[in-house]
Amino acid sequence: MDYFDSSPDPFHAVSTSCKLLEEAGFVELDESGPYVGSLSPGGKYYFTKNRSTLVAFSIGEKYKPGNGFKVIGGHTDSPNLKIKPRSKKKDNPTHKTKQVAVECYGGGLWHTWFDRDLGISGRVFIRNSETGSIEQKLVKLDRAILRIPNLAIHLQTAQEREAFKVNKEDHLVPIIATAAENILNGEEAEKGKKSTTKDGWTEYQEPLLLKLISRELDIETDDIVDFELNLFDTQCASLGGIYNEFINSARLDNLASCFIAVEALCDHSMNELEDDEDISLIAIFDHEEVGSTSATGAGSPIMGEAVKKISTALNAGEGNSDLYSTAISKSFVLSVDQAHAIHPNYAGKHEAGHQPMMNQGMVIKRNSNQRYATNTVTGLLMKEVARKTPDVPVLQEFVVRNDCGCGSTIGPLISSNTGIRAIDMGCPQLSMHSIRETMGVSDLTHGFNLFKGFLKHFREVDNSVMK
Repeated sequence: MDYFDSSPDPFHAVSTSCKLLEEAGFVELDESGPYVGSLSPGGKYYFTKNRSTLVAFSIGEKYKPGNGFKVIGGHTDSPNLKIKPRSKKKDNPTHKTKQVAVECYGGGLWHTWFDRDLGISGRVFIRNSETGSIEQKLVKLDRAILRIPNLAIHLQTAQEREAFKVNKEDHLVPIIATAAENILNGEEAEKGKKSTTKDGWTEYQEPLLLKLISRELDIETDDIVDFELNLFDTQCASLGGIYNEFINSARLDNLASCFIAVEALCDHSMNELEDDEDISLIAIFDHEEVGSTSATGAGSPIMGEAVKKISTALNAGEGNSDLYSTAISKSFVLSVDQAHAIHPNYAGKHEAGHQPMMNQGMVIKRNSNQRYATNTVTGLLMKEVARKTPDVPVLQEFVVRNDCGCGSTIGPLISSNTGIRAIDMGCPQLSMHSIRETMGVSDLTHGFNLFKGFLKHFREVDNSVMK
């Protein structure tokens, strides 16, 4: 569970993943540079984009130009509250409370953010006072700095009590301090004073926030030139249920998939490369929760360019169009995003014949309107992989009811952009997009085993199915 607690935002998720990869012997590549001469069979590599998207891959020792890519895809982002570019809120003489301006990111269950102990994390851009260069540093303020308080029931009308409605602009503004706090601590002169810097950015930031960040990073406040920060629940991930069979944590959608993807690739790279004929690759993208249409999302050229650059470096790229087309036809994307487990209090929300349960294994997600990438063949291939892999339960199935809308994820985007076959799957969970979600402990193991089986057995399974 350390992975979940260490990854409160995409930047930390990628950083945490890179540490695991490096421990397994993966070597970082410059994502903007050529790979010709840098790759070889048996090698293990990774690169990042914007430090919020990660691609890692290993090359089988029996790889030959034209062989395929076995891809596991996921996403690093989750719904949250991001601090606005101008974080300072105008002081209100009525309540004299210091607040920080935030923006809703993604489709969160925002009522779950009330009355939680909120920390701050992300990246900060710092100017080196000696060289003038700008560097990035990650920051994780892991304590109850901010809070969004509920309105007391005594101050609500009967109608307001019946239906809790959140005005996202007015009601989700967290408090950070009061003037009284400064006075009580004798820090009015230091903490409360306004910065005299006027550079078009600093004067629009909450001074207390800048001071907090500078102390954490041991820098001068004036060295901060920008930041990209979000709020997170400081409560750590925990086991739940009388038999400790549940994981309760923030951001299980989709850190659970990212974690088991990284672990499976590391395990495969250390134990299976000798007999591997293909390239095993994981790609975990930013911005899935807002549509993936960004330079670091799954709708970007990242996946297609990675396949081309790796293929070119191994003599199966654009210079060998036939071999490249062959590689694409032999490739497969396992797009993994959390799935909806049946909710015991809202069982009617699930289609009667497709009701995945926690701790019963991974879920194939299907939608005939192509909201998911799964089709009959790709579903069959993964069921065969599961059948050949020890300790993997029969895969569960999910489709939405005809009277419900269907979500989507990265599978259709990657498949349509690259021409690579794909399936959408996920571990079943409850409370998706809540500040705190729940999944089964066993499903992490089921997912890990399935991913290992996919990387080990896919070529054999794919060759056994008549085209």
